[in-house]
Amino acid sequence: MGITLLDFTHLMNLFFLRFKTHKLSWKNLKDLSKMFQPSIFDDGKLLPLDMPQNTSDSDFARIRDDDFDSATKSGSDNNHELASGDDQDPRPKKKRYHRHTQHQIQEMEAFFKECPHPDDKQRKELSRELGLEPLQVKFWFQNKRTQMKNQHERHENTQLRTENEKLRADNMRYREALSNASCPNCGGPTAIGEMSFDEHHLRLENARLREEIDRISAIAAKYVGKPVVNYPLLSPPVPSRPLELGMGNFGPQSGLGGDIYGSAGDLIRSISAPTEADKPMIIELAVAAMEELTRMAQLGEPLWMTSLDGSTNVLNEDEYLRTFPRGIGPKPSGFKCEASRESAVVIMNHINLVEILMDVNQWSTLFSGIVSRAMTLEVLSTGVAGNYNGALQVMTSEFQVPSPLVPTRESYYVRYCKQHVDGTWAVVDVSLDDLRPTPGLRCRRRPSGCLIQEMPNGYSKVTWVEHVEVDDRGVHSLYKQLVSSGQAFGAKRWVTTLDRQCERLASAMATNIPTGDVGVITNQEGRKSMLKLAERMVISFCAGVSASTTHTWTTLSGTGADDVRVMTRKSIDDPGRPPGIVLSAATSFWLPVPPKRIFDFLRDENSRSEWDILSNGGVVQEMAHIANGRDTGNCVSLLRVNSANSSQSNMLILQESCTDPTASFVIYAPVDIVAMNVVLNGGDPDYVALLPSGFAILPDGTAETATGGSLLTVAFQILVDSVPTAKLSLGSVATVNNLIACTAERIKASLSCETA
Repeated sequence: MGITLLDFTHLMNLFFLRFKTHKLSWKNLKDLSKMFQPSIFDDGKLLPLDMPQNTSDSDFARIRDDDFDSATKSGSDNNHELASGDDQDPRPKKKRYHRHTQHQIQEMEAFFKECPHPDDKQRKELSRELGLEPLQVKFWFQNKRTQMKNQHERHENTQLRTENEKLRADNMRYREALSNASCPNCGGPTAIGEMSFDEHHLRLENARLREEIDRISAIAAKYVGKPVVNYPLLSPPVPSRPLELGMGNFGPQSGLGGDIYGSAGDLIRSISAPTEADKPMIIELAVAAMEELTRMAQLGEPLWMTSLDGSTNVLNEDEYLRTFPRGIGPKPSGFKCEASRESAVVIMNHINLVEILMDVNQWSTLFSGIVSRAMTLEVLSTGVAGNYNGALQVMTSEFQVPSPLVPTRESYYVRYCKQHVDGTWAVVDVSLDDLRPTPGLRCRRRPSGCLIQEMPNGYSKVTWVEHVEVDDRGVHSLYKQLVSSGQAFGAKRWVTTLDRQCERLASAMATNIPTGDVGVITNQEGRKSMLKLAERMVISFCAGVSASTTHTWTTLSGTGADDVRVMTRKSIDDPGRPPGIVLSAATSFWLPVPPKRIFDFLRDENSRSEWDILSNGGVVQEMAHIANGRDTGNCVSLLRVNSANSSQSNMLILQESCTDPTASFVIYAPVDIVAMNVVLNGGDPDYVALLPSGFAILPDGTAETATGGSLLTVAFQILVDSVPTAKLSLGSVATVNNLIACTAERIKASLSCETA
């Protein structure tokens, strides 16, 4: 075989090194000399030499390896001296390096454990302490790192070999089990490799779904910032159902100008779930919306300007467009911008609050005064690590003001939840109208939602941003100022409602109930049942009084804002509502009285006889109550009407009154005394029949709530016939019309603001 110049040089170096250090025996020297022929140079060129027959390639490699090992095991660095052994050699001799002492090795071993990659400064310091050259320290650490790497690789190889043997044993066991398998139908042996048509089809479908999951997972990982392979991306959505409307299982009712219920176009139900092609764009839009919401909640001027009275933040639209140029596109023609921001500390754990916001049923119940209906079309992601971090939902909702004079706002959007690195949670909504334009939609949501920060003692700080573009030309002139000021749908209404509802939930879970007050319900189960019944009553009232697309109000009488509007609905097979034909009537009007005064007047049982015609002048007495918050007006009461008519002696009234700076409600319903006894003892409240009536009190939006006027909506629901198939008589309609008109006049007179 031939030997190259590099091999020859290496062998000569080793030869002289061995000879100088007395480590090369004469026998090895003789063997080494036999490797070469007498003449190895011809005209100054190195010629290839033939190895003798008794020297194999392995012997040559062994000699080189032995020499290398002996050099590295000495503990010194690899930079060996090269000396010719000829005293007449004019080249200067290099300094000889010695073995490292045990102390030096121990010190470098200890330093290696702390820092396997020392820098120049550390190597110089260590060499000075140990009396070594910096290069010696450098090469020692290089060798040590190589040694540790080899040990690690050997350990990994051992583990892989063990796992491979285990897999081979499992494979053999499975093969044996398959060879002994039998057909469950005929009992005969199975033929490996045969596949039915159905199985083949399922395998193809499975492969397609796997590719789809991988594709969406990659997209989500790109934008969410972490792998989402474990996301159940196509998991079944939350049961999609609208909120309970008024009296339940209603259908169209003929009479009074034809079908006055159910004829309006229901845009929410007409919107379907997103297509597969839309999902990547939805994810991208949600991530961009989360970034915008976070900045909108944290930035100050010049994006947010303080109002003249210093009470609210006003969005600078020009600065917004410069800060967020992408967004969801330009504002549609004829639409107005409504933007607001509000913060509050609420009595609820941040985790529980996130769960409520991401559960469509709990969310719509908590904000029943604002959300008339909501449903989840599809859940694109349920989150990771057992919480809602990374959750994505495509939803539709209908937002309302409790009056038939203000059209509801329908929205088709994606809701995205994320936990930021500082522990703050954020929930953002953004409209998807650009993906699937719907001509009938009059509202679209730019990134809106809230940031939730954990506070001590189970509290949370909530910063809410509400940013919408809306066509409000359908709003009645009576409510124009309220809507345009942002008090009807703005962030302050969301936050104040959340604060009040959190207090209500805390009251429902309270255990330290004072027992000294008369009428206070102390039975824990009874409190929960009564609060649950009152909650259903409030939801039914709020959902049945607005101008929802599922409602068709018919104007009966009055002029201008005093019009009385009615609609009929049919209740069938609903244990929570009496069967038959229900007539709903509502009217809204302005009063030059602050909302607080109207609220206190209407909720007080002592002044009830001044406006409640159905009590027939009887004395109203509070039998029991449950406090719901810091304000004494937030409570659930059970009232008894002591009428002169003995036939009504068993009549009870369930009433809930609630108030905050943006809205107040007094809602009540007659209840059976036997059914209420069951509820007070902790029984199921779902079987108590209710027909709620009541009042919604809003500020007029022109001045401060404490001194300005009020917008009052009066609404009744009356069972006019217990037979669902009966025809509605004009006499029943006239009776209800007179009832609501008379009630409104009594309220105006009692508040000393009777109008001509």
